[in-house]
Amino acid sequence: MNAPQKPVDIAANLAAVKAKIAAAAEIAERDAHSTTLVAVSKTHPRENILPAIQAGHRVFGENRVQEAAEKWPALKQSHPDCILHLIGPLQTNKTKQAVELFDVIETLDRPKLARALATQAEKLGRVPALFVQVNTGEEPQKAGILPADADRFIAECRREFQLPVEGLMCIPPVEDEPSLHFMLLREIAARNGLSSLSMGMSADYEIAVRFGATHVRVGTAIFGPRQP
Repeated sequence: MNAPQKPVDIAANLAAVKAKIAAAAEIAERDAHSTTLVAVSKTHPRENILPAIQAGHRVFGENRVQEAAEKWPALKQSHPDCILHLIGPLQTNKTKQAVELFDVIETLDRPKLARALATQAEKLGRVPALFVQVNTGEEPQKAGILPADADRFIAECRREFQLPVEGLMCIPPVEDEPSLHFMLLREIAARNGLSSLSMGMSADYEIAVRFGATHVRVGTAIFGPRQP
């Protein structure tokens, strides 16, 4: 018979992750406050998110528009200072809902989506901060613009669609050394004048901080295993 699972202490996990971010920043001679922790609450219900909010955390990430729409309007009503990032792929037919709900969209990766976001931003009078997702590993199964196409796409988003691209995001291949991908993302950002880098997850966020991440996306290390 399996032993009962120990309850997850979300507040303690948050504190531990923030301490590791601060330690990594110190090694890199960076200000610990220059990296924002995006607590990835995907698959976790509202009652699991509340302890993080009660512990003072305010920046969260969700993978799916529909799931976020079920959880976050009530949470934002009671905690209007929460900031919500979309970190999963965005379908063009969900752009209206995404623009209404999210403060940051990290997965802009194709002209069709850029056009849809620009249309909805104009209609709604609201535009989230936008990050371009770069497929640094050039994995065919993964979303993101290819590195060779990134400069052209960023320019297109700015000039043709008048979109406020603020940064870049990547998800390195699991089997690769992540620092190589973080360096590549940093180089693309630098030559395009972008100040924000969303890179690093539960397994490699400390490395990402040392390579200049301004945002790290951490879920399992805070909330425990994903809920089914």
